[in-house]
Amino acid sequence: MRIALTRSSAAGLGLRWLWITPIVLLAALIAGTAIGETPIPVDTILKVLANQLLGADYAVDRIDAGIIWNYRLSRAVVAACCGTSLALAGVVLQALLRNPLADPYLMGISAGASTGAVAVAVAGLGAGALSLSLGAFVGALLAFGIVVMLAHAANSGVGGGRGVQAAGAIILAGIAGSQLFNALTAFIITKSASAEQARGIMFWLMGNLSGVRWADVTLAVPAALFGLLVCLWHRRSLDAFTFGADSAASMGIAVRPVRGMLIISMALVTAVMVSIVGAIGFVGLVIPHAMRFIVGSQHTRLVPATALAGAVFLIGSDILSRILVSGQVLPIGVITSLIGAPAFALILVRGKRH
Repeated sequence: MRIALTRSSAAGLGLRWLWITPIVLLAALIAGTAIGETPIPVDTILKVLANQLLGADYAVDRIDAGIIWNYRLSRAVVAACCGTSLALAGVVLQALLRNPLADPYLMGISAGASTGAVAVAVAGLGAGALSLSLGAFVGALLAFGIVVMLAHAANSGVGGGRGVQAAGAIILAGIAGSQLFNALTAFIITKSASAEQARGIMFWLMGNLSGVRWADVTLAVPAALFGLLVCLWHRRSLDAFTFGADSAASMGIAVRPVRGMLIISMALVTAVMVSIVGAIGFVGLVIPHAMRFIVGSQHTRLVPATALAGAVFLIGSDILSRILVSGQVLPIGVITSLIGAPAFALILVRGKRH
């Protein structure tokens, strides 16, 4: 009876949290627009929004209006989209691979996307036929394919790859794949980029929202919505995959097509975000675990909760990146890594205990 009440309370808490989150997200967007080297009052932000979206004619300082509309608001929206996309990619990879440590960064997907984007932007791969996002997508798929092959080869040599050895193999393969593509990226930059280009690219590779504008919003928002809709559509399949591919097949799920669709979709969404802001680590690791603790493991609740929490988390990280060091903006990947690395260690320790 006590267990049933506890579960009911947890479910109620999760539903209340989902109801509050859109308000929290809106508050985070306003905070992301208001906080910076030059603080801007909330009423000024609302007036600028009314002028731009509703055609109002409030008197607002031109400099403040330019900062709000052309810089900070677009930056906050892209941060929200990026956080949503990376967090959802983590949810999907953890369900498909049945590994709590799987996320786009640790699995090499972000590193592969970075290599593809840099190859197009710096080395001219595709001779103008490939866009930055498409190059990143090809790199992400290639990296994930290599990681899966490495993990499969490792599992074949450990008695079928069961238990801890199989779980460790995919993470070790991801680390190896990340290092390989990071090395390729560094090689391309060293060989083809000028000194000025190299500095800009290295800063971008650590996660950089400074150059984001409304043109990037028109790419990030559809990508994030696509990723969210795919995950919501396949939420019951994700529940089944958490028990293994055989269990999913016994429930009538077409394992290979669904798994392929989910992997390709998440690789595409990750690639789009990497092409805009660079590689940002640990979002797909930290947020899904935090949301499982709050709303449970059922993907009907976990997917929307993770999407919204990922958005809020990255907006908050972006705010920190702008205020921690006076007069400087830190790469947002530095902030997420400072938060994510201890969380990664905690998950490792808890996994060993259980």
